[in-house]
Amino acid sequence: MMRWGLYFAEAISGAESEHMTTKKSAKKSTAKKSPAKKAAKKSAEKSAGRKYGAAASKQVQTEMHEMKEGKLKSGRSGKKVTSRKQAIAIGLSEARKKGAKVPEKK
Repeated sequence: MMRWGLYFAEAISGAESEHMTTKKSAKKSTAKKSPAKKAAKKSAEKSAGRKYGAAASKQVQTEMHEMKEGKLKSGRSGKKVTSRKQAIAIGLSEARKKGAKVPEKK
């Protein structure tokens, strides 16, 4: 039963690839891009590289270590944190307070 499903999927994908090759390719414009546009695009790609900075990563690592040791407490209530997600949230929150590169809260 499983083999039939794989065979059927390959047959469909083969048909789609044949269909794709028969389409005419779109013409590319011959106009060259200006160097200023290329530089702007590169700088935009560079700035969008990493969401979190190294300091934020280090802070989360510290909080995870504390959680695994059983020493991490939540803010107001002071209860012990057992959730991995909560430990990450606490680490990112503290990194924000210290001014590390962390995206804004949603």
